Formats: sequence, structure tokens, C-alpha cells
Amino acid sequence: MTTLDEETGTLPPAAEVRLGVWGLGAMGEPMAQHLLSARGALTVHARRERDALTAAGAAWASTARELAAATDAVLVMLPDLPQLEEHLDGPDGLLAGIDGRPFLLMIGSTSSPVGVRELAERLPTGIRVVDCPVSGGEDGAKAGTLSIMLGGDSAVADLAAELLAPCGTPIRLGPLGAGEVAKACNQMVVAATILALGEATELAARSDVDPAALWELLGGGYAGSNLLASRREKLVTGDDSPSGVAGYMVKDLRFAADIAAATDTRPALLPALRAAFDEIVDRGLGERDIAVTRRFTAVRSDD
Repeated sequence: MTTLDEETGTLPPAAEVRLGVWGLGAMGEPMAQHLLSARGALTVHARRERDALTAAGAAWASTARELAAATDAVLVMLPDLPQLEEHLDGPDGLLAGIDGRPFLLMIGSTSSPVGVRELAERLPTGIRVVDCPVSGGEDGAKAGTLSIMLGGDSAVADLAAELLAPCGTPIRLGPLGAGEVAKACNQMVVAATILALGEATELAARSDVDPAALWELLGGGYAGSNLLASRREKLVTGDDSPSGVAGYMVKDLRFAADIAAATDTRPALLPALRAAFDEIVDRGLGERDIAVTRRFTAVRSDD
């Protein structure tokens, strides 16, 4: 069983770690369900209590301090780092509950890799950090089939991988921040793909080609993808009720642009993707599902 290295203290073996989850949104709640089912015990914290989790046996922590005091490791599934940092300090903050103990902080938020590394440097000695953003959407979170992109020291990432395995497939990709780089790359591909799918669906419909027949045919070839499989019905019917919210892409693509600048990479497609998703938000469509790219194409065409 994996433990933290002795340089900053040792945590129990993974099977004995007291685990917590902070953030119970569309991704965090189903992940917490899997972790609770696998481990038999879990402490959770969010803005409001989730009856389904507590009824299943999860312990509820009303503050970040209570969460930290009851755990040795916490998976953070908040939108970004500011929501975490807001509750680090103070009498009810996470650090007060850790109180100098060895602790593992697993950041599942889609965030800046630079920001994750800067946060880790500011935390007290003994708190080890891994970044572990996920891909697979709500469907993957519910099914326990997420791709979990780990960044961090090898021993710490190995421990995180054991802890998070019930939620999908955790793979260490490099040092701290590597998971966030991988997530930015993932989001670039997702953004490009869903934009192309939306445009192609609307183009077909305006050309009297049945979009359902089109994607049934093309889905088995090079145009096929997991994203098409999960969004085909929404694209065909025009149902963009929210699942994966389009507006989140603005933040994700900004992080990708920051990484490109830091690595002297000059992408041709990324600026166009950022402009498109900025416009989606500006048109008031940011709270819709990413399949809103079909509607976005239609309204732009009708301007």
C-alpha cells in the first residue's frame, strides 16, 4: 500500500486513509457516491448538505475545518482555486482543521497549473498537493469511468491514484501541474470538436440533409468520437438543456492560452476557439450545454 514519503510525515496506507470530498456539484456528488461505496466511509462538505449521500452513510462536515479535522486526504471538486483559497484560512478554514498534520490535498478543479504550483508553495510543510482534473462529463462521473489526470510527486500521485480509482482511471502524467496541462489540452480538443459538430449539424439541416442520418453514417468513421456519441441526440434535436455548461470553456481555454504563452507555443486554432466561446457567452448562451454550438451557428447565420 502507498503512503506519503517520510520527508513530511507519513499517512496511513490508502485503505486506511480517512477520505473527504469538498464540492458536491454535477461531478463531485457522483464521485463521492463511488468513493463512499468503495470505502464504506466518507466525509463530505459543500454549500448545502446532500441527503442522498448522508442517507448512504457519508458524514457531513458543516465547515472546511470540520472536514479537515475528520480526514487525512481531501478531494476538492470546486469550480476553481479561488473557491478553495477563500476557505483555507481563518477559524473555520481548512488549515485550522489540519493543524500541522501530514495531509493530502487533491485538486480536481480545472485550474491554472501555475496557480496550483503557487498554492502548493504557500501551504505549510506537511500538506502535499496533487492536481487531478477529470474528463468524461457527468455520464463518466456517474458510471465511474472518468479519466483522472494526475500531476505531482510520484509517491503522492500513487497514493492519490489508489484513493481515486473507484471514480475511473487515474494516470500520473508528470510533476505538479501536469494534470491541469492535460486538462487544458483535453478542453481544446473538446471545444474544437463540439464547435465543428454544431456547425456541421446546422449546415446539414439547412441543406435538407437529415442530421440524424448524417451522424448515424459518419459516426462510424473518422468523424466519430465519444463526444459525438454523448451529444448526438442533443445536436440533432436542438436540445441544449445544460449538462456540460458551455460557459466553463471560457475559463478552460484561457488556461490553455496561458500555457501556450508560457511554453512559447503559437497555436492557430486556440484563438478562434476562444473567440467563439467568448461570443457564445456574450450572446447569453453560456449556461446552455456545449451542444449549444448548433444554436450558436444558427443565430450567427441569421444575423
